[in-house]
Amino acid sequence: MDTFFNYPVLKSVESVSHRLNIPAYIVGGAVRDHFLGRPVKDIDILVIGDGVAFASEVARECHSESRLSIFKTFGTAQLSLHDLDIEFVGARKESYAENSRKPEVVAGTLEDDLARRDFTINTLAVSLNQENKGEIIDLFNGKKDLDDKVLRTPLNPDITFSDDPLRMMRGIRFASQLNYRLAYDTYEAIKHNCDRLSIVSQERITDELNKIILSPVPSIGFILLEECGLLDIILPELVTLKGVSTVDNKSHKDNFYHTLQVLDNVAKMSDNLWLRWAAILHDIGKPASQRFDIKEGFTFHGHEVIGARMVPYIFKKLKLPLNEHMKYVQKLVLLHLRPIALTHEVSDSAIRRIIVEAEDDIEELLLLCKADVTSKNPDKVKRYINRFDEVWEKICEVEEKDRLRNWKPPVTGEMIMDAFGIGPSRNIGIIKDALKEAILNGDIHNDYDEAYALMIKLGEELGLHLKKNP
Repeated sequence: MDTFFNYPVLKSVESVSHRLNIPAYIVGGAVRDHFLGRPVKDIDILVIGDGVAFASEVARECHSESRLSIFKTFGTAQLSLHDLDIEFVGARKESYAENSRKPEVVAGTLEDDLARRDFTINTLAVSLNQENKGEIIDLFNGKKDLDDKVLRTPLNPDITFSDDPLRMMRGIRFASQLNYRLAYDTYEAIKHNCDRLSIVSQERITDELNKIILSPVPSIGFILLEECGLLDIILPELVTLKGVSTVDNKSHKDNFYHTLQVLDNVAKMSDNLWLRWAAILHDIGKPASQRFDIKEGFTFHGHEVIGARMVPYIFKKLKLPLNEHMKYVQKLVLLHLRPIALTHEVSDSAIRRIIVEAEDDIEELLLLCKADVTSKNPDKVKRYINRFDEVWEKICEVEEKDRLRNWKPPVTGEMIMDAFGIGPSRNIGIIKDALKEAILNGDIHNDYDEAYALMIKLGEELGLHLKKNP
């Protein structure tokens, strides 16, 4: 525990504890992460008494080096000192009403406070009291569960999860982040209480879901969410992907487990949350597009278009940001098949089109496509990855030559209207589309003079005439 006592502020905590004769302990995640060898970003201090008053005394001892924030509603205080946040709270005991996550709180003992925590690995405490400084308090065998890599609740899991259903999401998040297993009774209790998730706000659920998505192997969390019934409540569209249909001895792959493999593949290459969301949703349109053809077998034509249309609905339902992040995911879902087609025939025209449509997200689109190769045949996977590398080389070559990244037309609609002295009309759209196609096909360069000359020709074909002084 010497690591903790390297923080000078804890000497102030120890001093105040001794001076006021108020027991104080480091508790929760900081102790857990210390044993796991993970960096400690913040420290929770539990005091057997008034946590806010105790924090104020510590702040006085630290003088101007610290900044104290008091949250009266929650009975907590936070001391910010350099790059460390320390939260103070008094020991408490909680009881819950059936349809609320907001507990009735009364003052409690150290054991009361540790018992109310979600999992035994979070019940460990370190004494800051002079008579037993540094002693580990382990009332619920949390250290053994850390060593055994198991998640269990300190009290009856049915009561724990019914009282605060968000703990079910937290348990699965810890399992996914740490690669721990859920104890049998804990696992079963999540299954029994999954419907209780309905009393939790969507924002809190989505926050935990995003943490699962950002874990090293997110499929661990998603498989547990599905097995326990939580995923059907949170994201039923993903559960719909599960299963295999067979007709005339022809089957398709299980798109649920394929999606999780794609997600894991992306997780190996990128920490980008929204790229991981694109992996989750890239095949979300397959159930609606599934057809069986006697010659082709099962097909999913147009699933990328259907999936892209579903993205805004899913983001809104989950209260994810309806901004550029949503548009980014929607774009990648829509375009995720396009680079695959390029691995068969790489034409400059097709390359130009994907550059224009993907814009600055072209590299991550290629990364998603690489992740989408989930064949069990390693030679096939290697062959496709090599082809994607060839596509990327071609993209770089065309981009350097044609400067199409974040493309804007060299001749705009306003320029066309001004040149011909006309207002908005169907002919303007015809000329704009024709200019774009000419550039993407390579008929003209991405250049103002060439585009303007073609504009004049197209206008004449449509019966338009240049103004005398354009």
